[in-house]
Amino acid sequence: MNLIELSRALHQLRLGGMVAVLETRLLQAQTDHMAPIDLISTLVSDEIDCRSKRLLERRHKQARFRDAEKRLDNFDFQFNPKMNRSLIFDLAAAGWIERREDSLFAGPPGSGKSHLAQAIGHAVIQQGYRVLYREAHILLEELADAALDGKRKEHMELLSTAPLLIIDDLGMRTLPLTAAEELLEIIMRRYERASTLLTSNRPVDDWGKLLGDSAAVTARLDRLLHHGHIVKCGPRSWRTKTSSPGDSQ
Repeated sequence: MNLIELSRALHQLRLGGMVAVLETRLLQAQTDHMAPIDLISTLVSDEIDCRSKRLLERRHKQARFRDAEKRLDNFDFQFNPKMNRSLIFDLAAAGWIERREDSLFAGPPGSGKSHLAQAIGHAVIQQGYRVLYREAHILLEELADAALDGKRKEHMELLSTAPLLIIDDLGMRTLPLTAAEELLEIIMRRYERASTLLTSNRPVDDWGKLLGDSAAVTARLDRLLHHGHIVKCGPRSWRTKTSSPGDSQ
């Protein structure tokens, strides 16, 4: 079997990671006088690394982050020095996902809630977990569209089973009348089964007015915060820190 035939056979076996480096590794084997077992081990390691990279890329894509570049290493912790950075790095370490706990990031617009939520999402993916990210209004729009298409059950299953669901920007936009009912169902399905991270620019006391159903909101908060971590991201706005006095806020 020549090199072309070997590459074709590896493709048929779905070993694309080996194919990508086959010529390089064969040359290395000749140059370094590698034993056959060492060559095979190296090729297997290459395949494993390639698959791991593809899996991470696929999970980042499936998460559908709004801002893919938002990571912990480019967040300005110095601007809000009172922020509990130790808790944030603990959340990024993903132990709370294993324990099926929840988190709430609260603070005014521009204080870094979305940045941190997405950064934690990226970190959690790196540690092998599946993540879904949705802005609150998009989450509800998708549920409504799924209901119209007769696929609400399947979509709710998707939202309910992801190890981490990030619901971003609750309170930034007016929500439909069914918002409280829909969000409560998601929280109840996920409670103690999977982790939810929610960000909001509205005080918790305003959620009943925001969602239009105080009883449902109270029940939802009980479940969200029972095993919850609360991160306060205010009161200063990170987004407007460089604005001049004449700029609009």
